[in-house]
Amino acid sequence: MTETANARKIAFATFVRRALEEARATRAWSGTEVSRRTGVSRQTINRWVRGDWASDPEAERVVAFCEGLGLNPATAFAALGWERATAPRSTPATPPMDPDVEALLRRLVDPDVSDAEKFHIRETIRYLAYRPTLPVHVRKRGKQAS
Repeated sequence: MTETANARKIAFATFVRRALEEARATRAWSGTEVSRRTGVSRQTINRWVRGDWASDPEAERVVAFCEGLGLNPATAFAALGWERATAPRSTPATPPMDPDVEALLRRLVDPDVSDAEKFHIRETIRYLAYRPTLPVHVRKRGKQAS
């Protein structure tokens, strides 16, 4: 492997690692959530972080990764040593965020909030995000009883 190819791998791995750290710190996204939001598999992202790829990443995947995280793909292309830019794909408008969710996100990035409280917020969010929803007929029955 040439020094240039190795330097490009290191630069891109650093870019991906920083993007993941930012997603974890500001959005409390896990690796699975990053994968879901970007459409790039966890295995691919992990290979990028390790610089463990024989040929350059596919441009479409790099663009999808960047757009899913709200990053400019040109930055990733520069890390890869690519001289080309890309027009961002049209994405649907993001729905407005609930004010309560915004407040929680602000607390998660606030340096004055304790790690214990941040842990509690994240655990509660994970519980709510992944708990099974009740079928409609069960919810209606509960409303009738009260």
